[in-house]
Amino acid sequence: QVQLAESGGGLVQPGGSLRLSCTISGSINHIATMAWYRQAPGKQRESVAMFTQSASESYPDFVKGRFTISRAENTVSLQMTNLKPEDTAIYFCYALIRVSANLPYSNYWGQGTQVTVSS
Repeated sequence: QVQLAESGGGLVQPGGSLRLSCTISGSINHIATMAWYRQAPGKQRESVAMFTQSASESYPDFVKGRFTISRAENTVSLQMTNLKPEDTAIYFCYALIRVSANLPYSNYWGQGTQVTVSS
């Protein structure tokens, strides 16, 4: 079964940096999309970075210039710099994956990793 596992979360001071990693395991035919989402207490889950098959990177305005997504064959990472208290949230790894050529693409989520930005 396909599994996504995040790592790298923790406590960091404002202005600091943190790198998150997500390892994708299992039998995979094709990964169409890789992305990072986050969810703060009392708020909806929101996308913070996306990496598509076309090799195009996409970021919302509130993280552009601070966050960078990168990918390897089975890993997607998120480099975060100049972190702010409002970046505090649980960060989730997401991928749109087809496990076989004769099956449809499906959504896969990691369990999340906590990022806390505080002095």
